[in-house]
Amino acid sequence: MIREFLIDNGPAALAAGGLLIGLAFGAAVHRTNFCTMGALSDLRTFGDRRRLDSWLLAIAIAVAGTQALSAFGVADLGKSMYASASLNWAGAILGGLIFGYGMVFAGGCPSRNVARLGSGDLRSLVVIVVVGLVAYMAIGGILGPARNALETATAVRLPSAQTLPSLLAGTIGWPADRVALLLGAVVAGLIGLIVAHRAFLTSPKHVAGGVLVGLAVVAGWALTGLAFDELADRPVAPISLTFVRPSGDTLEWLARYTALGIPGFGVATLAGAIAGAALSALLQGRFRLAGFTDTDDTVRHLMGAAMMGVGGVLAMGCSIGQGVTGLSTLALGSFLAVPSIAAGAWYGLGALERRIEAAA
Repeated sequence: MIREFLIDNGPAALAAGGLLIGLAFGAAVHRTNFCTMGALSDLRTFGDRRRLDSWLLAIAIAVAGTQALSAFGVADLGKSMYASASLNWAGAILGGLIFGYGMVFAGGCPSRNVARLGSGDLRSLVVIVVVGLVAYMAIGGILGPARNALETATAVRLPSAQTLPSLLAGTIGWPADRVALLLGAVVAGLIGLIVAHRAFLTSPKHVAGGVLVGLAVVAGWALTGLAFDELADRPVAPISLTFVRPSGDTLEWLARYTALGIPGFGVATLAGAIAGAALSALLQGRFRLAGFTDTDDTVRHLMGAAMMGVGGVLAMGCSIGQGVTGLSTLALGSFLAVPSIAAGAWYGLGALERRIEAAA
C-alpha cells in the first residue's frame, strides 16, 4: 500500500519526503556538529577521534539499514548510480583527492556548509552556489568533455553491478538478499567494535550525530526505493543524501521553476537541510550573520568550493554522498573514493596549517 501510494504520487512524495529527511538531517548536523573535515581536524590537531567515530557510526547504521532494505526488496540498489558495472576507479581516486583537499579550504564539505548557511554564515551560500555551478560545468558544461575522456579511458567493466553483495552472490552462488544481509551485519559489526570505547560512548552528542545521520541516509533509500517506478516515462533511480549535484540542480530549479515544477528529491533535501539547520540555530540562539573576513578568506573559500564541485562529480559524491550514502551500498567505487577524500583532506589540513603559519 505504501509503495503504491508513493508511486502514484511520485514527484510530490519525493519532494515532501525529501524535505522532511533534509530537515532532520540539517538539524542533526547543526546540533551535533557532525562534520567529516572537522573529524579529521580533531584527530590531527588534538588526537580526539570522537567526531571520526560519529562518522563511522553513521556509516555502520547506513550500511546495515540499507542492506536490509535491499534484502527485503524495499530499495533496488542495483538501479542506483553507485551500482554501475563500469568501475570509474580513476575518477573515484582523483576526484576524492580533489574534493577532500577542497573541503578544507571551503570550511567543510557541502553538507557542513549547508549547516553553516542555516546558522547565518553567508560564506557558505557562496560555497554552495560555486559547488553547484562547477559541478554542472563538470557534468555537461565546459569541463564535461575532459571528465568524460578520463572516465572513458580508465573505466573498468565488471561482470555485474559493482556492489559487493552482487559480485559475491555471482561468485559463490548464494542468493543476493542473503549476501546483502550478511555483509551488512558484518560491516556494521566491525565498525561497532572500532567505536565501542568509553570516550565516544559517553559523549551523547557524538553518538546522536552518528545515529541520526545514518538513519537519515536509510530513510532516503527507503523513500526513493519505494517510490521507484520502472514503468514511468522518466524513472527516478533510488538515491539518498548527497549534496554536490543537488547544489547544481537547485540552481537550475530556481532559474527554471516554471518549466521544472515540483523539485526533485535532491533539491528538496538540500532545502530541507538548510531549513533544519536554521531552525536548530534559532532554537539555540546561535543564528548569526557572518561574511568573509578578508580577500584571502574569500579566495580560500572560492578555491575550495570549485575543487569540491569538480572533485565531487569525478568521485560521484561528497563526504556524505560517497562517505555514507555510497558506502551504504557497499560499492567498489565508494571504497576507492572515501579513503581518497580522507587523504585529500588530511593533506589539505597540513597545507592550510602551513599557510596560516606563513601569514602569521
